[in-house]
Amino acid sequence: MLPAPASPPADAGVAAAFAAHVSARGRSAQQVRAAERFQRRWPTLTAWAAEPLEVRLSTEPNAGPFLLFAMLHGHLHPGYDWLLGSRLTGWWRELEFSPLGGDAAAFVAAAAELGFTERSRTVACSQGLGRLLIQTGHRLGQLTEDDLDEFATACRARVARTGQGWRHYSSSIHAVRQVLFHLGVLDQPPVNLLTRLRQGFQQRLVGVPDRLRPSFVAYLDRLVGTHAAGTVTGTASRLAAFGRHLAAVDPALPSLTDLDRKRHIETYLTALAEARHPRTGAPLSVAERQGRIIAVRSLLDNIAEWGWPEAPRRRLVFRSDLPKLPRPLPRYLTPDVDRRLAAALEGSPNRLAADALLLQRACGLRIGELVDLELDCVHEVPGQGAWLKVPLGKLATERMVPLDEDTVALVDRIVGHRSAGRPIPHPRHGRPVQFLFTHHGRRLSRDAVRDVLTRAGSEAGIDHLTPHALRHTFATALVNAGVSLQSLMALLGHSSAEMSLRYGRLFDTTVRAEYERALAQAKAQTGPMPGTRTQLPLAVVTGGADWQDAPAIKARLAGGFCIRAEAQGACPYANICEHCPTFRTDTGYLPVLATQRVDAERLAADAEARGWAGEADRHRRLVTRLDTLIRQAETG
Repeated sequence: MLPAPASPPADAGVAAAFAAHVSARGRSAQQVRAAERFQRRWPTLTAWAAEPLEVRLSTEPNAGPFLLFAMLHGHLHPGYDWLLGSRLTGWWRELEFSPLGGDAAAFVAAAAELGFTERSRTVACSQGLGRLLIQTGHRLGQLTEDDLDEFATACRARVARTGQGWRHYSSSIHAVRQVLFHLGVLDQPPVNLLTRLRQGFQQRLVGVPDRLRPSFVAYLDRLVGTHAAGTVTGTASRLAAFGRHLAAVDPALPSLTDLDRKRHIETYLTALAEARHPRTGAPLSVAERQGRIIAVRSLLDNIAEWGWPEAPRRRLVFRSDLPKLPRPLPRYLTPDVDRRLAAALEGSPNRLAADALLLQRACGLRIGELVDLELDCVHEVPGQGAWLKVPLGKLATERMVPLDEDTVALVDRIVGHRSAGRPIPHPRHGRPVQFLFTHHGRRLSRDAVRDVLTRAGSEAGIDHLTPHALRHTFATALVNAGVSLQSLMALLGHSSAEMSLRYGRLFDTTVRAEYERALAQAKAQTGPMPGTRTQLPLAVVTGGADWQDAPAIKARLAGGFCIRAEAQGACPYANICEHCPTFRTDTGYLPVLATQRVDAERLAADAEARGWAGEADRHRRLVTRLDTLIRQAETG
């Protein structure tokens, strides 16, 4: 039990103040009599606070209003063990009549500014802030990190003592930290990234031999200064797998210096080929196997370059040890799936994360770039429109992406429902930054974005959807629209043409054109392939009407006519003979040419009525050419 701060005696002054309070509020006189009985047993409040927890918890229930009054007015500090085991019945009813009422009101107002729901902010105030103020005797602006750490320690002690969880108290403490940071009471937001990373090293390296663990931790500490947090944690997990392999094949290995290629490295490569994912049981992917090998190679190469005494005496891992990665095409969403997902995101109740995903799709951002966007990321350039400044991301480069009016409106909508708060230290450089995507005063997490995407994807009938698929879809749409390689590189933030050419492999218009040309020649030479479908009867194509009135692209030929669907476009060979310089005719063909001219005039008028200007021009050119041919035939 924590020692209780000094407290004045529960003398007639405190009792009298409580009696006056009860009388003024029209409460039961039974509460006053219970307070008198409490006084007879414990002459001072300090004496009661010094009792064992079991005694304090068994105090007469009717004395609860007197104890609450004494706590709210600073006369009693009952210890966190009692505060965590008791319900502060009447807290909100009595709060407004106490010195702590103003502090609680300021806290709730700040929590509302940060976007906490009414229930979340009231629970955080009663379970977290209230117990802190009561036990410490501090006012809102006097609370410190040590006060919150002491409260958290008491919660953990309760878990060890009773086995009861403390998740609700943990959430309340975290919310209190966030609000206190927003109010300027605390200097740092709740999470210290470096501390969290280093605490995670020990957890991830479970199973690594004690002799090797200090070298692994020292190496990871060195990476913290030059690598992103996700990279460091991923490296820690992969090195842990190597460390556990060493523990299995050579438990007595004294140091990394004594690593042997055949005994330690080659057996690890073989083990990776047979290893399975610990959660799914599926074989490790080629990319994961390669990543684990690269992590070991980087460790050994780097400590050798840095001159660490633990470095092996010769190189042990080589490029030839890396399995070849497959080169799959980017996984993009087809247009119909893309539309269904957009509709599901528009209907999502989690507007901040859903709008974040819509913005990612509109601009082709990586998820890390998305959550790192700053509040002033949109720049208006005179004569050039609006541009989105994409922050440093995977390749540590910034870029500008042009925005259309709809995307600018989307950003405005995001600004309207993001939560306010103090600038937050940037995880990359530590300087305070106002992020675009903030929720409850903290930056929107990648996991929150992924969760909303998973729910929206399920609603749209899409399985195994990742945020990066939206970036692939953005790039694929640009390639289909004919964007140049240089522009695609700039929009996606690629540092090499090879990265952008992956999307060019999806839909190459030159390949398509060559395919269609070769296919047409092959069909002309070989005729219809066996098993192909026969041509539909004319009545099916025209609906039984005159062929010249069919809603299709039509061409009158000297020996017949051609009907094509609008999506096929005009045939490049239609009437090619009539326009050829070597084409010759005579008076015997004048009736045929005259009939063809009449049909061409009618087809030109039909195309104009349908708004097909190019098709109408084709028929007009044929009319002009036929007039020339007819004159030549008549003059002989």
